[in-house]
Amino acid sequence: MHMRWRSWMTPFFTIWAGQAFSLIGSSLVQFALVWWLTLQTGSATVLATAGLVGTLPEVLLGPLAGACVDRWNRRLVLVLADGIVAAVSAGLALLAWGGYLAVWHIYVAMVIRSIGGAFHWPAMQASTALMVPKEKLTRVAALNQSMHGALRIISPPLGALLVGALPLHGVMAVDVGTAALAIIPLAFIAIPQPARRGTATTVADLLSDMRAGLMYAWRWPAIMGVIAIGMVINLFFNPSFALLPLLITRHMNGEAMGLGAANSAYGIGVVAGGLMLSIWGGLRKDVHTALLGVAGQGLGLLIVGVSPDGALWVVVAGMFVTGVMNVMTNGPLNGLLQRMVAPEMHGRIFTVVSSGCGAMAPLGLALAGPITDAVGLRPWYIATGIVLAVMAAAGLRMRPLMRIEDDAPHVATPAAEAEPHIAPSIEIP
Repeated sequence: MHMRWRSWMTPFFTIWAGQAFSLIGSSLVQFALVWWLTLQTGSATVLATAGLVGTLPEVLLGPLAGACVDRWNRRLVLVLADGIVAAVSAGLALLAWGGYLAVWHIYVAMVIRSIGGAFHWPAMQASTALMVPKEKLTRVAALNQSMHGALRIISPPLGALLVGALPLHGVMAVDVGTAALAIIPLAFIAIPQPARRGTATTVADLLSDMRAGLMYAWRWPAIMGVIAIGMVINLFFNPSFALLPLLITRHMNGEAMGLGAANSAYGIGVVAGGLMLSIWGGLRKDVHTALLGVAGQGLGLLIVGVSPDGALWVVVAGMFVTGVMNVMTNGPLNGLLQRMVAPEMHGRIFTVVSSGCGAMAPLGLALAGPITDAVGLRPWYIATGIVLAVMAAAGLRMRPLMRIEDDAPHVATPAAEAEPHIAPSIEIP
């Protein structure tokens, strides 16, 4: 079935808008739960544990979730993921309303929500690759980055407003409603499916698919290069955000408003970068745009690291540059993978890349604390800026990475040639 280039926009953006509302609800719930834990316990250990249980499942389950997404019906995966997250919010709402909510309930809810996210993200990425014409994928990826940047701007104040106006169970109910907005369009809009290899799904099938996904990545040197660079970057980059409150209070004489200004500057930068990339489209090769973004992020964090005491505006400027350049990195890479990876491998490759890169974040957090206690905060930001610049230069010297668009094992089927199927049922063991 051939689609005119404009005919993809209505179905895709209808689903995209529903998912955007769901993300808003999830961001508000995250803010409300963290705030509840803060008021109830005042414990940094509790907050750190909540962050850990909220991220580890996605990292650990990524390859398995990708194998499931490639084998199962992607529309149904999205519906189930959104539905399970909504059910968890409904359960927390009932517990809060009855006065029975405990810290361990929050932990369990965050684990389940993270598991839902492990399946939802690759399913949405894989669906996007077959719904959007390949020449538009980078622009759509940039639009997604802009949406996430906007969430970073509006979620804290909106979450604070709702927490002040509503009890916790009321905020949970908002999340249930936004999840419904995500599920309803999926009931009426078909999502194209790649060729399926049978209907039965067993543990052996999934393990075989996981191995196939890992081998697909292993035999594609450019993807291994992306993962290696991403692992080094995340080792230094993620702790830079965790350390920002200390930098603001110790060196900028700032309080909550100063931290909010720095975070908002990053979010505004992400929005601006996404809009810029969606209009511009990037350099001739996506990989060149991505490496430009890596170097630019290094520049932004270097600006933060060399900022004089009390010069909050310099930190704000550095965070804005970092936000803009983050989109220049992630947008082209996401679009490139969606375009170049074979459709039946989308879920596995997306999760192999995200899990490989994300696995270094906990290690970076574990190292950053004692290192910065010993040498100070600024050297971490300066070292991160230098490392990112070195990674960008190293990428330009990696021949497989420079030829990633020429040496891919398979080329994805363009969205215009993908056949949309009515979602059949699936068999889950």
